[in-house]
Amino acid sequence: MASFFITGASRGFGLALVKELLALPTSKVSKIIASSRSDSSALSEVVNSSSGRAEWVKLDVTDQGSIKKAAAETEAKLGGKGLDVLINNAGICEYAFQGTKSMDNLSSSFLVNVQGVHWVTQAFFPLLEKGQLKKVANISTTLGSISLAEHFVQFPGPAYKITKAALNALTVQWALDHEKDGFTFIALCPGWMKTELGGGDMADLTAEQGAKASLDIIFNKSQKDVNGKLPKVFVEGWDKPAPGRANVYDGTNAPW
Repeated sequence: MASFFITGASRGFGLALVKELLALPTSKVSKIIASSRSDSSALSEVVNSSSGRAEWVKLDVTDQGSIKKAAAETEAKLGGKGLDVLINNAGICEYAFQGTKSMDNLSSSFLVNVQGVHWVTQAFFPLLEKGQLKKVANISTTLGSISLAEHFVQFPGPAYKITKAALNALTVQWALDHEKDGFTFIALCPGWMKTELGGGDMADLTAEQGAKASLDIIFNKSQKDVNGKLPKVFVEGWDKPAPGRANVYDGTNAPW
C-alpha cells in the first residue's frame, strides 16, 4: 500500500501519473498526493472523484517556504505514516533559437529543474526515511546525456539540456549518499511525450504511455538496477529501431 507525492501534477505527464496510480488497486497504492503551483480543473476533477485516495497540495518548487509548508501538510495527510515514493516531475523547458550564444534563461531553468528538485527532496526526506519503499524518481531525459549530446544538437533548448545534465548529477550524489540506507534515486526518462512541455502531436508517446511505463520502473526495478542510473522506459512496439523513428524505448539505462 504505497504512498506517492508528485510535483507538477496539474497537467500533462504529472496528471497522467496521478490517473495511472488511481487505476491501480488500493492494495498497491493507498495515497496519492498531487501538487502544483495552482489548482487546475483537470486535476480537481480527478482528485474529487478519487474517494479520498488522491489529495492536492499547493507547492511552488522555487519557493522554500511553499515547499516546507507542503511537506508539513503532507505529513498530516499521511497520518503519521512515511512517504514511499517522491516523483520530482515539475520542470520547465525554455528555448534559445539562436543557440547557446542567445541563451538568457539558464538561471530560471536551473532554479526549477535542479535547485527546486533538491529543495523538495531535502524537505520530504524525513518522510521518505519513514516510508517503506524509499524511492525518489527525478524526471529526466536523454537530452541531458553528455554522451548523446551530438544527437540532439538541433533541439533549440540549451538551458533545458544543461539543467537536465545537472539534475542527473544531482541524482547520482543523492544515490551514492543514501544507497546504504535503502534508498533508490532514479533519473527517469519517460520518453518524448505528446504534452505541452513535450512535442505535441509530433512526439512519440502519449502521456499515458509514458506514465504507465515509468511506474513499471518505479515499482519493478531494484535498487541494483536503477539507483543512480538514467533508465529509459520500455514501451512495446517502440523497443526496436524502426524507419522514420529517432528514438527507442527499450528499458535500458542510457549513458551519462
